[in-house]
Amino acid sequence: MELNPTVVKKEERKPKWLRVKLPTGENFRSVRKLVDNYKLHTICESGSCPNMGECWGAGTATFMILGNVCTRSCGFCAVQTGRPEAVDWEEPERVARSVKLMKVKHCVLTSVDRDDIADGGSIIWAETVNAVRRISPTTTMETLIPDFKGEKKNIDRLLEVAPEIISHNMETVKRLTRKVRIQARYERSLEVLAYMKEQGQKRTKTGIMLGLGETESEVLEAMRDLRDAQVDILTLGQYLQPTRKHLPVAEFIAPEQFERLKEEGLAMGFKYVESGPLVRSSYHAEKHLF
Repeated sequence: MELNPTVVKKEERKPKWLRVKLPTGENFRSVRKLVDNYKLHTICESGSCPNMGECWGAGTATFMILGNVCTRSCGFCAVQTGRPEAVDWEEPERVARSVKLMKVKHCVLTSVDRDDIADGGSIIWAETVNAVRRISPTTTMETLIPDFKGEKKNIDRLLEVAPEIISHNMETVKRLTRKVRIQARYERSLEVLAYMKEQGQKRTKTGIMLGLGETESEVLEAMRDLRDAQVDILTLGQYLQPTRKHLPVAEFIAPEQFERLKEEGLAMGFKYVESGPLVRSSYHAEKHLF
């Protein structure tokens, strides 16, 4: 059984199921003001997330720490690539105060890759989790982490502060990994996810984008590999090309096909499968706590 995608033509517009409303509303403006005033980075903006209007309108946001310049140059990602600025050691406190001001019940943290520093940014990661716990103790957390080049001592820093959910995205199937994630490895990401579970992390999570030219059999193979690594939560969403410099969309996957993959994932044993054209890794993240 293979995907039956809507093949993309250069002159073709996005299917109707991918069209979203422009961000508006009082809550959206309030979050916008907080992000600007506290000099915060969000993956909502840097990653050109199509759900920004919905999430910000609900008064939530996914915070991106360690700056907004990444040391990797993945073919799918809208985050700027280059030489990052020095680590901002005041950032954990700023993020935590913002979480408190926004009255966030469930906070999602992510970051750029920081291969330029020995700890990969893991010290700031741990300090941010601890700061949120201290300043907003009732807030639960999901941390969407990089692979830290597979360095266990850096992964251990996150395990020690024990966020409720730790996520690391596979992004694509094995065959396309080198093309989509130039400086990452499929097997290494699986090893990171498996290691966290082996060390006692309660809930692990990952995400895969569809529409980059993969087949359904390859998606199902990746899903089985993730279950072998005991991953609990899976997100599946449509890849959207951020700019013309990024990888093109090979196909648009129909909503009913996402639903079929969700059913397959639940049958494999995932606790949660969020699957749909507009699904992103932090979409409805609060639902994955229980």
